[in-house]
Amino acid sequence: MALYRFRVTFEDYDDVSRDIDIKSNQTFEDLHKAIHQSTGYKSEYPSSFYVSNDQWMKGDEITYMPNQKRIDRNIPLMEKAKLSNYIDDPHQKFYYTFNFDRPFDFHVELMKIILDEDPAVTYPNVVRSVGEAPKQFGNVFNPTVVSSADEDFDFLNEMQFNPEDAEDFSEVTDADESTPKHLSGNDDEHEEEESEEDEFGFGDDDNFEEDDRRSGRSDDY
Repeated sequence: MALYRFRVTFEDYDDVSRDIDIKSNQTFEDLHKAIHQSTGYKSEYPSSFYVSNDQWMKGDEITYMPNQKRIDRNIPLMEKAKLSNYIDDPHQKFYYTFNFDRPFDFHVELMKIILDEDPAVTYPNVVRSVGEAPKQFGNVFNPTVVSSADEDFDFLNEMQFNPEDAEDFSEVTDADESTPKHLSGNDDEHEEEESEEDEFGFGDDDNFEEDDRRSGRSDDY
């Protein structure tokens, strides 16, 4: 029985790959399960292989655990689809999507055809493994991450902060806010008068009357 050697590579992690030998009369379901025996993933999730070209464009689909839409479209099932029926090229390619809910995408390429199987080997057989597969499901919540609010709270604790001290802060703020507007306005006017005296060396009315007396002039109006 002839063997196919497929190289399976993560689309987003191209430094992680597996080479798998599988019999030509075995099915896509056999290949599907072999891939996830090599990655350590649970394989029981809806997935599909797609006949592909050199640009990894999706063609005919072969599916596993199909939804109703795929059943209605009569998409071939992996458990019934033999690999040999879909090999038309010495370097046949398949685009493979595992777990549609939280997908990983793979490139599956036929590397060689081996004419004779080894009777001492059980197939599918992983003959080469490169890189560690990413975790099947990432952590949704990381308990080691501390929020900024918690960090602020810890900082106050380190400073031996007493919550009652916060009342003093608010009292100071209230005192500032309760300053009468007429007092603050007088301060502004006083500052303006001082600035005028500083600029010219005298106030508005200090020397004008004296100049008028020296010149013998007085206002007629």
